[in-house]
Amino acid sequence: MRKGVLNPDRDRQIMEHELQETGFSPESEKAKNKYVEEDEDEEDESVEKIFESREVPSWKKQLTLRAFVVSFMLSILFSFIVMKLNLTTGIIPSLNVSAGLLGFFFVKTWTKMLHRSGLLKQPFTRQENTVIQTCVVASSGIAFSGGFGTYLFGMSERIANQSGDGYRGVKNPSLGWIIGFLFVVSFLGLFSVVPLRKIMVIDFKLTYPSGTATAHLINSFHTPLGAKLAKKQVRVLGKFFSISFFWSFFQWFFTGGENCGFSNFPTFGLKAYQYKFYFDFSATYVGVGMICPYIINISVLLGGILSWGIMWPLIETKKGDWFPDNVPSSSMHGLQAYKVFIAVAIILGDGLYNFCKVLSRTLSGLFVQLRGPTTSISRTSFTLEEDPHASPLSPKQSYDDQRRTRFFLKDQIPTWFAVGGYIIIAATSTAILPHMFHQLRWYYILVIYICAPVLAFCNAYGAGLTDWSLASTYGKLAIFTIGAWAGSEHGGMLAGLAACGVMMNIVSTASDLTQDFKTGYLTLSSPKSMFVSQVIGTAMGCVVSPCVFWLFYKAFDDLGLPNSEYPAPFATVYRSMAKLGVEGVSSLPRECLVLCYAFFGVAILINIVKDSLQSRWGRFIPLPMAMAIPFFLGPYFAIDMCVGSLILFIWERVDAANAEAFGTAVASGLICGDGIWSLPSSVLAIAGVNPPVCMKFLSTATNSKFKTLQIT
Repeated sequence: MRKGVLNPDRDRQIMEHELQETGFSPESEKAKNKYVEEDEDEEDESVEKIFESREVPSWKKQLTLRAFVVSFMLSILFSFIVMKLNLTTGIIPSLNVSAGLLGFFFVKTWTKMLHRSGLLKQPFTRQENTVIQTCVVASSGIAFSGGFGTYLFGMSERIANQSGDGYRGVKNPSLGWIIGFLFVVSFLGLFSVVPLRKIMVIDFKLTYPSGTATAHLINSFHTPLGAKLAKKQVRVLGKFFSISFFWSFFQWFFTGGENCGFSNFPTFGLKAYQYKFYFDFSATYVGVGMICPYIINISVLLGGILSWGIMWPLIETKKGDWFPDNVPSSSMHGLQAYKVFIAVAIILGDGLYNFCKVLSRTLSGLFVQLRGPTTSISRTSFTLEEDPHASPLSPKQSYDDQRRTRFFLKDQIPTWFAVGGYIIIAATSTAILPHMFHQLRWYYILVIYICAPVLAFCNAYGAGLTDWSLASTYGKLAIFTIGAWAGSEHGGMLAGLAACGVMMNIVSTASDLTQDFKTGYLTLSSPKSMFVSQVIGTAMGCVVSPCVFWLFYKAFDDLGLPNSEYPAPFATVYRSMAKLGVEGVSSLPRECLVLCYAFFGVAILINIVKDSLQSRWGRFIPLPMAMAIPFFLGPYFAIDMCVGSLILFIWERVDAANAEAFGTAVASGLICGDGIWSLPSSVLAIAGVNPPVCMKFLSTATNSKFKTLQIT
């Protein structure tokens, strides 16, 4: 949550909780006086009173051509960023703030130019800003849920050869079938939660922290003071965008060979470099480190130290005993199997625990909501639920809540439209998908679509309580269930991976749309405009993301290989999960299963300890999911992220106000600049233009000196 942004709903909850804590009875005159005083203060701080004099445009006027032009430009930018992160480490920070900020800047600049020329017909509103943010996030979200770094690329022959199970079935990427697949599966989740929008946002009063924070950010942009700050933030973002872009351009000149350039600089010595301990000068991951919480960055570094600093060197000494000594390092019958399957065990343990935790909170929250007229504070959602008939002192709705509810309920999306749309798309998808993946039988798809609305609701509700979308966890569940159902003789591996894609897209888009409904509620944006912008953004993503991936795929021949610039680590992980679901554990090397069981249990235990401790101490416990990522990939990017954390930490100690105001802008500029360099570098690679210099470091033990080699 942004500091300094008005949040009357939160203040009201705190005030009402104080009333209960102090023991005042509802009839107490003292309580009445305190409530009235606080209510008057809230009215003075009302967000909607600031915008009261401004006309709220109709839902059709919120959907402007300029909004979608800007959205399309930004969706290309953010798709490159998300794709690069997907294909390198799989760690993707929230880019909502950047999308909202850049959307505000571009349209504000556009309208200013039109105003000066006297051609401005419609002013830029916060509702239009919300439409842009929704469209951009929906579009770039397909770069994640589309599986380009996970299940979809895991089907390819390139990944299958690494796993040594190509005989189980492969499906190489092709632009045509990928676009068709995404169009078939990406819209169902939107229709599944439309009928529940009032229940989620108004009746249950779910917080949706990311959606709420985005709404407050957009509201602040459209106040005079917020507009000035936004202009400064964009200026800072642009400066660091330029620095990051030209730094990446400069680095490119020194990458004219294998393992060349600053990204292979042996910062801590060649022995440490051998085990992936080095700083690779990546502006992207320095920026990611500035955005991610400190505990995420520390967890990733701890995971890298535990795996590459301790475990892998020890297991290497067992070569010839635990696994054959004549297999290559990338073979799934050697050390690589330990790296992949132990990471899988940690991810599954952490995912299972959080799935059960969120599901239990979802069910208990639903029980509290549906139990009847009681006055209680839900332990899971931290929202005060009042019975309107409990006492004469029951607080009236605030002015903000009244106005927001009125506008939110004004434009209805008919239930028949949502149900009919779901049935039509599900039927079409059930007919088409078996032709794309003959291993995925029509009845597998039918079962998924029958269960999907319930799972989509659970994911959307859980995201409203905890801000966590468990889309990838539901996808892994589909891998194991459908893969085991199909079996090894009937293409269970490809069936499981394809089913993962179907499930992930449904539950991911469902939670995204409910987040957008919450943002729209707080900015007086119509549910119709939110739905339409989400649909248009998803359609953009179904075309833009495959094209971006195809550019990477064609430009980099070593895409997906372990030591390449884009190793796509989770593609191997997801294929290994599918293999585990189909074949069982018989194919694992010696002691690998024991270690998997141990780390599966440790992941659950760490989560239990973290949740059982008070937040004062629990916040220092590392996160197993974050620790698992470098097990396969190496800790080099964790060092970059910790450098970003260190920069932000020092900045906060020296100048907390500016760090709060501009930290995200600096980080976004670093990420965007390095991310957009992927476009010209891919074009240069396709055109056959090679970097002129290879800067490579060699050991003096081989009678070579540290030197720069000229490539001709």
